[in-house]
Amino acid sequence: MKAIRWWQLLPLIVATVMWGMCPSSEARQNDSSSCLERQLESSDVDAAIRFDPHDRSAVKIRSEMTVEIPVTEWSLAEELLLAKDSEGYRHAMSCLLRGKDTSSRGTEWRFGEPEVKEHEQYIRVRYESYAWIRNYASIRLGPWMIEWKKGSTWTARLSPATLQKSRWKVEADLGGLRFDDTSKVASPDNDKWVWEGVPLKQIKFDLGLPWQRSWTLTYGRSFWSKIGVGAWWVCASVVVALAALRGRPRRSSSGDDDRKASVVQAVLQWAALSASVAVMLVVMASHRVSPAWSALLCISTGLVLTLIARPWFGGTPLQARAVRGAVVSVAAVGLLVVVAPHLFYLPPHLVTKAEPGVLGKLGYVLMGMAAMWLWLAAVTAWAWRFAREGRMVPASWTDRWNRTPVLCVTVTSLALGAVAGGLIGCLCWVNERQWERTSWPAGQTSGQQHGEYVSKYLANFSFSQLTLIFTYSWVLTGIALLALLRYRTKVPQQADANPEKPVLGPEGPDVLLTAAIFALTAGLEGATFAGNQAQFPVWLLLNIASLFVILSVGRRWSVLSRLSDDFCLNRLGDEEWRHELMDRAHEYRFLEHESRVLDKGGTASMTLDQVEARQRDLRRWLLAGCDSDRPPPANMSVLDVALAWGPEGHWWDNAVRAARTAFWCGIPFSAGLLALQLRPRLEQVKLGYEPTAIPDLVVKFIAFQAAWAGAGFALGALWRQLPGRPSPVRALTLVVAYAVPACPAVLLNYFIGGAFTNLLLYSLFMTIVLTATSIYMDASTFSEDQQYAHSRFALVLSIYRLHGFAGYTAWILGQLAAAATLWGVLFD
Repeated sequence: MKAIRWWQLLPLIVATVMWGMCPSSEARQNDSSSCLERQLESSDVDAAIRFDPHDRSAVKIRSEMTVEIPVTEWSLAEELLLAKDSEGYRHAMSCLLRGKDTSSRGTEWRFGEPEVKEHEQYIRVRYESYAWIRNYASIRLGPWMIEWKKGSTWTARLSPATLQKSRWKVEADLGGLRFDDTSKVASPDNDKWVWEGVPLKQIKFDLGLPWQRSWTLTYGRSFWSKIGVGAWWVCASVVVALAALRGRPRRSSSGDDDRKASVVQAVLQWAALSASVAVMLVVMASHRVSPAWSALLCISTGLVLTLIARPWFGGTPLQARAVRGAVVSVAAVGLLVVVAPHLFYLPPHLVTKAEPGVLGKLGYVLMGMAAMWLWLAAVTAWAWRFAREGRMVPASWTDRWNRTPVLCVTVTSLALGAVAGGLIGCLCWVNERQWERTSWPAGQTSGQQHGEYVSKYLANFSFSQLTLIFTYSWVLTGIALLALLRYRTKVPQQADANPEKPVLGPEGPDVLLTAAIFALTAGLEGATFAGNQAQFPVWLLLNIASLFVILSVGRRWSVLSRLSDDFCLNRLGDEEWRHELMDRAHEYRFLEHESRVLDKGGTASMTLDQVEARQRDLRRWLLAGCDSDRPPPANMSVLDVALAWGPEGHWWDNAVRAARTAFWCGIPFSAGLLALQLRPRLEQVKLGYEPTAIPDLVVKFIAFQAAWAGAGFALGALWRQLPGRPSPVRALTLVVAYAVPACPAVLLNYFIGGAFTNLLLYSLFMTIVLTATSIYMDASTFSEDQQYAHSRFALVLSIYRLHGFAGYTAWILGQLAAAATLWGVLFD
């Protein structure tokens, strides 16, 4: 083999030395000495700052900066014309706008890259950025620095990182805010203030926010704001506990009583646990808890919640072993990273100064996925426990769980793992985009700062995502109340049901359960539009109280309540009598049709005398079933009674049918509310920059659907007890119960200058959904006549023609027109 001479390696040695001497791309990005700032002194700069105090949620600030750079003066000017993702463009833009400033700007938002246009003698760069005053933190926006001074006064000063010796023309438009030129060098120009030829250090002014915005900011950092969510959960837990305690069975030897007692016990456990977890999360959010302690608490809490849920309750020992084995194994893997971080080359506090290695990132992922998996498992376990003990689960599911528990646990674990993996993948993708935004235009993805940033968001993954899960865990509370209510209706106690009289609706503890379901679904989603967390507990209690008041007053004026007890016993006492009622209602519709034909001079199968005679027979049948001392009103017919009874035999079945109808009717309105939420351009941009934005969008759609279904359930459950002969009036009565707490919230937001139009739109959507549900309930009551009608609309038309179809049409069209008008206003 021929020996290699040293001189033959000379080219490699020279190349190695040159590579070592050349600065890396990061070094070039951070090296301001290559920016040639002196060549920018001949540039012209126009800067403007505009304040919009009428923005929907906060004071909006817009910075506009236009720089005209002579092409022949600055050596890097041509690099501004390169591709937006090229190294040369980023370096030139960083030199032009940032210079030596390498700090991140989390409060500054841009909706696109600066606009670069080439002219004959110069290159023009137009740079727009936005920010919102949401707290008292300082805001770095373009060349401006905005800081809180005292009270409602803020200070804005021009503090550019570059171009300090260029020619500046500055303009400020405060949008009606109070202006105080502290340097006394500004010139007024049509409600604007202009500085030209003034030293940059003298361009400074104070501005005063409206008291409404100042009050919102003050509340945002107050004690009440911090405990708002915690107080809501504690209040909700107290309501759930009271409902469960009122619905607990009396002591007896019945096996059904024992099973019912277990349902009550599970509901009480969840009420206590949810309140405790809410307080824990509030404390963790208000105090700086280290990532190690945060992960330890989150993993331990998820493990305890899952084990206490006992999804194997009433099953086989193999089910318990399968669940325990899965959750303990996952928790052990996550806790291993916390208690022994050195195995993954992580420090005890879990945050590294440099970018973590492969093992370090693996440790972060295992820890985060363990916490997320355990919390998802806890939610699933509690939902299964409530649904199974409340007898709301199909028998086939229960049989499969009893026969193959290991397979069920494995499949569920894989599904939860996929969700947890998707969430952590979304977190990493979003945070990397967030880093590029805050470190723009340099956008370096290597070095100590980026490594520490990666380490921090991976170490805090547990808390950031679990807060989202727990925020929407109120759905579990609704499932728990439904389970208890379902069990009470399916296995009634002797004290809860009178076998001699048909049950018209929820009674006793069932009314509180129904009201709590309505408040936790429809009411809670309305409260989210109010924008004030401190009023959540008040909103919950007002929803329940208003429904009680409406129901107590409405029972006296409902159709069935205006009949005597004898009628309910004689005409509605059993299924045979109810069939006779429907037969009479069908006959009434036929006679009304014959009467209209005869009134118009047409030919009918009966004479007018025969029609009137049979109508009198129907009236006598109705009177015969009532007390002679309490005859029904003269305008009440058997058709009204049939429609008031509803399509099902039991009020629970009416509630389920109405909930299902409202769920499907609410789909377009859920999509509309989400579209309204994404209407501001900033909200669209945030989808790719906030860790919980995309998951929150999905969960909100589910929450909206639960709200419509909960409102429909309450409507169906109280169908026979709500006042009003026309069914849409019953729906309106329930809307009034919802509007009682909504109106004070609207007035409060109007008073403090907050946004309330979204709440109005939600209320209108609620009215439309409930009205459509009531119409469907009437059509379902006469579903047997569907075969004789050309369509369901024709069936509804034939039913409502007796009550005034034109009035119903005007009422529904009025709702749609109001919603469409408000929609157009919000989308302008």
